[in-house]
Amino acid sequence: MGWGDTWRPKRSRLSWANAELNAAAAVCAAQLAVACAIWWVGTFDDDTHGAGSGGGLAAAGLLCMLVFGPLLLAVLGLLHAAAHTMPAATLARLTTRRVRGSEGAWHLAFVVVLGVLWAAVAVVLGGVPPIGTIALLIAASGVLPGLGVAYVRRRERATGRVPRSRRIWIRSALASFGMCVLVAVAGAVGLSTGLIEEYEPPKLSAEQLAGVWRGDGGAVLRLRAGGRADLTALPAQPEFQDVTTKDFTRCDGTGSWFLDTEGRYDPYVDTDDPSQRDGVVVHIQDCGHDTYWTIGGSEGSPELFVLFGDPDSGDLRILKRD
Repeated sequence: MGWGDTWRPKRSRLSWANAELNAAAAVCAAQLAVACAIWWVGTFDDDTHGAGSGGGLAAAGLLCMLVFGPLLLAVLGLLHAAAHTMPAATLARLTTRRVRGSEGAWHLAFVVVLGVLWAAVAVVLGGVPPIGTIALLIAASGVLPGLGVAYVRRRERATGRVPRSRRIWIRSALASFGMCVLVAVAGAVGLSTGLIEEYEPPKLSAEQLAGVWRGDGGAVLRLRAGGRADLTALPAQPEFQDVTTKDFTRCDGTGSWFLDTEGRYDPYVDTDDPSQRDGVVVHIQDCGHDTYWTIGGSEGSPELFVLFGDPDSGDLRILKRD
């Protein structure tokens, strides 16, 4: 997994040595893998909304991750090195020609500066606030790769040689694999000991459910006390003759609703399963079939959701309290 191994140290050189580029990319790929493992453990107490729970889909996803994951991480690591770590190294070298100070310290400083710059670009293009958090994450992502570049340079000064690119990538892969295993084991121990609590849906009464719920596409569901429901562009189970052509239909008008605490109307839940969720059954007049909106979210931020179509890869629709 190398991009060349020839490297000649020159203090005035501004081009990127292949060994430095490989070190930055390999370290970045390793930290991305560990970050993904930490994120995965952090989802243990999240509401999955029942999406993608099928064994076949999970197995296929795991296989794709094992086959394509290392290559994807390597590509992302190389892009990160080319856009963040190595430009910061070039700026540091230019700065030390005119200003006193350690090139390594200047490198880390420019990692932070470029982190802020790329965060601003992300906010402008993607509209992802807040910029402070994004800048901190991007800047932090360049620290370890920057230290990897510094290690390669120290190794060259001390021995006159630099590590071969293949060796750099192998060591990075082994280190990231070991860290991912540790994170996964820690997550499993946390679940078994109760340090990490599995997600539990909220239990809401009919009075607590009454109110306005909104979703994508202008969907509005107003649950009134007494069982009346007013709706606008609300997704609903399609008519029988439309099941093969669309996952759901959108309905306007009035209907009725009631709280189901036994899961009798949930098409995806075994009523004998003690972990089944409560839900809201919405009956719409002259539009689609009764739709079971499962209760999710949390006590402070409840949600109603339904998975239309295939339970492994269906169309998930979520309503949130207005």
